[in-house]
Amino acid sequence: MKRITVNLAPADLRKEGPSYDLPIAVGILLSSEQVSTDISETLLLGELSLDGSLRHTHGILPMVALAQEKGLTIVFVPAIDAREASLVQGVKVIPVSSLAELATHLQGESHIPDYHPDGDKESVSLEGWAAMDLAHIKGQEHVKRALEVAAAGGHNLLMSGPPGSGKTLIARSLPTILP
Repeated sequence: MKRITVNLAPADLRKEGPSYDLPIAVGILLSSEQVSTDISETLLLGELSLDGSLRHTHGILPMVALAQEKGLTIVFVPAIDAREASLVQGVKVIPVSSLAELATHLQGESHIPDYHPDGDKESVSLEGWAAMDLAHIKGQEHVKRALEVAAAGGHNLLMSGPPGSGKTLIARSLPTILP
């Protein structure tokens, strides 16, 4: 047993959140030669609990999108976050339940299959929705305009209001104005 120092340089770059837990643990496994593999094109994300299991990590989608933008091809994420991470195209998402499972996978002793949303029974699909044409909605001009602007600019839109005010109806009309 010996001490291990982890340096998160540069110090002027702000680092926060639990997403560093898994990469630091794998870095220790690699440097101590408990695991030997090439992870140069890989992103590791996840918060480790004290028993070694991976917990939900906030911000998975933007981190996976950045990985794809930087040319990384494989992303290891907590199993609970795999569905969200799979929304980014062109990146192989591998769901991990624990550090031990990941270590055996990296050693080649076991295999963790890629995540594919087609087999996910809870995956969201617009096919079940009856799309409503935006032109058929009467009134709500300010909300329809906000929806058009958000769709054109690729922005998010949050609608709030009492039940029955038309939020779901207007949201279902989004596919009719997208290309």
